[in-house]
Amino acid sequence: MYQYTSFDREFIKDRALQFRDQLVRYQNGNLSEDEFKPLRLQNGWYVQRYAPMLRVAVPYGELSSAQLRVLATIAREFDKPTDQLLAEAQSKQDLIGSTPGPRLVKGVAHFTTRQNVQYNWIPLDKSADVMDLLASVDMHGIQTSGNCIRNITSDERAGIAQDEIADPRPYAEILRQWSTLHPEFAYLPRKFKIAITGSTEDRAATAWHDVGLHLYKNATGELGFKVLVGGGMGRTPLIAPVLKEFLPANEIINYIEAVVRIFNRWGRRDNIYKARIKILVKAEQERFTKEVDAEFDRIHKEDRAPHTITSRELERVRAMFEVPHKVTIQPKSETLNATKPAYDQTVSPEHRAAYTRWLDQNVAPHRLVDYRIVTLSFKRPGQAPGDATATQLEQAAKICDDFSCSEVRVTHAQNLVLPWVHESDLYALWLAAKAAGFAQPNIGLISDMIACPGGDYCALANARSIPVADSITQRFTDLDEILDIGPVDLHISGCINSCGHHHSGHIGVLGVDKDGQEWYQVTLGGSDGSALGGAPTPGRVVGPSFSSEEVVGVIEEVLAHYTAHRISKEPFIETLKRVGFESFKAVANAARLDRQGS
Repeated sequence: MYQYTSFDREFIKDRALQFRDQLVRYQNGNLSEDEFKPLRLQNGWYVQRYAPMLRVAVPYGELSSAQLRVLATIAREFDKPTDQLLAEAQSKQDLIGSTPGPRLVKGVAHFTTRQNVQYNWIPLDKSADVMDLLASVDMHGIQTSGNCIRNITSDERAGIAQDEIADPRPYAEILRQWSTLHPEFAYLPRKFKIAITGSTEDRAATAWHDVGLHLYKNATGELGFKVLVGGGMGRTPLIAPVLKEFLPANEIINYIEAVVRIFNRWGRRDNIYKARIKILVKAEQERFTKEVDAEFDRIHKEDRAPHTITSRELERVRAMFEVPHKVTIQPKSETLNATKPAYDQTVSPEHRAAYTRWLDQNVAPHRLVDYRIVTLSFKRPGQAPGDATATQLEQAAKICDDFSCSEVRVTHAQNLVLPWVHESDLYALWLAAKAAGFAQPNIGLISDMIACPGGDYCALANARSIPVADSITQRFTDLDEILDIGPVDLHISGCINSCGHHHSGHIGVLGVDKDGQEWYQVTLGGSDGSALGGAPTPGRVVGPSFSSEEVVGVIEEVLAHYTAHRISKEPFIETLKRVGFESFKAVANAARLDRQGS
């Protein structure tokens, strides 16, 4: 993991002190609400439907066990609405609809689809105390909000994946340092998101970002980036086109500087719905590309390419991401035997079936011969996807210390990955994960869904995501059935902003408002660009919206149609492509008519 320098630490602590002073001045009436708003947003403090919401930055998803424990402390000691506030909020939610499910819970942290952590109930008068706690473990909320370059995301298997060409984390860190409080990009036309990967499989959903970066080697062996610009979800889902097929790796900041300058110059500021760079690129791709290239040339000729990454700086940062000293590296001549069923361990007979299922679903090969990548599942009945209580965070921290060199990664799918698990520890880890409730063997399956907080918390949402997610989870609890269905990406968003990434789900669910009531659109055939889904593409709407009570039935019928038409163990997304969208659409719409008829 990257280690903060003394400068980094002093900077974060000074920022926390500045925020405390700003908060005191606001509380004393010396700053108005309008004056204080941009100051709190610059530190990740929103005001949502019922209470403040804090978004904590987790650059490229990496966390230490010490940071997990501080996140647990914040959940336990600060994520506390008053009983009156909670009761008032709950009564308002009860008027919206009758969909059952866990909602309006306190004392939890929430892992987001952008590898950040959010809290929903921290009182604003405690916010400065929380900032101090975060700073004590090199954390903050800077640039998790506002029209700036946001938290840079990456592949949760960065540095450990078998299919990796080069570790993207050093570049992600250098980009983070360059973009943090960049004076020219502190007030862009709209928020700006960057994702980076160094593997052949795109596990970072790069094509869905404002800028997506693919690190690879060209025919001569030179390391560089394929640069995608102009992707995004929301009201207009667009897949980013390639702006630069190959850019030498050390030029990446100069090039992104050119991209963001052109966006800053020509992006819409008169219409928030047309302000993202994707709208500009879609309308003016050829001209946009030419202007970026011209600006890139000007940066070289006039500015003398000030952000060219030097070998010295790259090696300094790369050294922070070396294999932990506790990890034993086998000789390079050895190859991974990824088919070992139990890794030569004695497993209790009563555990054998469950343990083997867990190995199949939650354990992946590692680039080091004796190590494995293990995913801890945070998807279970009665708890919102991605939510973690203080106790669960502490349990995860202990597991992280015991089995993964005190390091963990937040995934795009709202789980945690242990990157440094020795194969000899797998059974002991499974026992510990099982005791903590993290051993559900469901990674990549229907119950491993993505969901945003939705209308239970978010002021922008049209409908609740969490109760619908829970209804689906409660329906699909039979592990044999889930495993038989096989890999399915199910994504749920509470509004068109698509924080739950419904556009990229094999099955997507979108909350919509109809005359003040909650309804849900269902989409099919989306993909985030990973190996399972194929090329990135937005899902297509199957028909008019469904009531909350109909959603589970629609999904049941769609999956039944899949199992009836699949060939052998053909994945859902492949059957949908082969059989055709219209066939599945008809089944989904028939499910509504059947329910209305009954």
